[in-house]
Amino acid sequence: MRVAVWYSNRDVRLEERPVPEIGPGELLVRVIASGICGSDVMEWYRLDRAPLVLGHEIAGEVVEVGEGVTRYKAGDRVAVAHHVPCNTCRYCLAGNHTACETLRRTSFDPGGFAGYVRLPAINVDRGVFLLPDDVSYEEATFVEPLACVLRGQRRAGLRPGQSVLVIGSGISGLLHIQLARALGAGRITAVDISDYRLGAAKKLGADAVFPAGEFSPDKLRQENGSWLADLVIVSTGAAAAVGQALASVERGGTVLFFAPTGPGVTFPLSINNVFWRTDVTLTTSYAGAPADYAAALELVRARRLPLGEMVTHRLGLGETGRGFALVAGAGESLKVIIEPQR
Repeated sequence: MRVAVWYSNRDVRLEERPVPEIGPGELLVRVIASGICGSDVMEWYRLDRAPLVLGHEIAGEVVEVGEGVTRYKAGDRVAVAHHVPCNTCRYCLAGNHTACETLRRTSFDPGGFAGYVRLPAINVDRGVFLLPDDVSYEEATFVEPLACVLRGQRRAGLRPGQSVLVIGSGISGLLHIQLARALGAGRITAVDISDYRLGAAKKLGADAVFPAGEFSPDKLRQENGSWLADLVIVSTGAAAAVGQALASVERGGTVLFFAPTGPGVTFPLSINNVFWRTDVTLTTSYAGAPADYAAALELVRARRLPLGEMVTHRLGLGETGRGFALVAGAGESLKVIIEPQR
């Protein structure tokens, strides 16, 4: 089979590998669509492990079923989770599934930028989601990133009517905007360095948008009825966004740090100014758990979010390198989807 092997964002090679052989409890899935995630282009996070076959936002068709698998059959249309929890450790039992060591070790073989993937038995047990007939493979590539966003907003405690500031309007930021709108948020403001992405944010649900260099808490107050934001979501790794977020959250509000910074980045915090007498909560969110995937798939099925409007590029496997360049360049592209069967 053909695979797109990542050596760096500027070096993605089309290579041949054997189709994976499956064992008991496993599935072989023919990959129909696979989205490029912003985390896929974080070189600092991956270069020391290259070469890699990346791709975790996948949807496809079951083509082979291992011994003992009874819930799925050849021909089933599925979305799959690459990370799954053990469901028995102290983290899982406390509801913190994405802190589970098993979740951080599990994956499928090799990755979504390939003709086929093998799903290990643990993934088959708790990380395969049958697609309704009216959900396309392309739409299903949003299940994984939307699951992550759902978990983040749940951890942040978003409530209907609350004002939201999203700093960073890439795919994650745009999903946060759409989900917050679908969940009944009040006024939503978006910030980004890209005019193109700010245009998308406005189109997809933001009430007001600001270029990052022109944004200030005073301007937020002008747009938000004299208030700062009840919830600030940081969807960029830019260090300057941290300071913007802390200066833009209302008393009693929450800052959700959804995107990682670069390695080694630290930020000094004034306990008195940030926490004391303000009741501000700072929180983070990583990945999504199986329940988040199921909820995300239902949102996709119900057409609660205009996901299709984010897809700007559909590329064959041989163009995966171009796809990485588009996502890493953060220019006039939003969601880039690879279709490995062409």
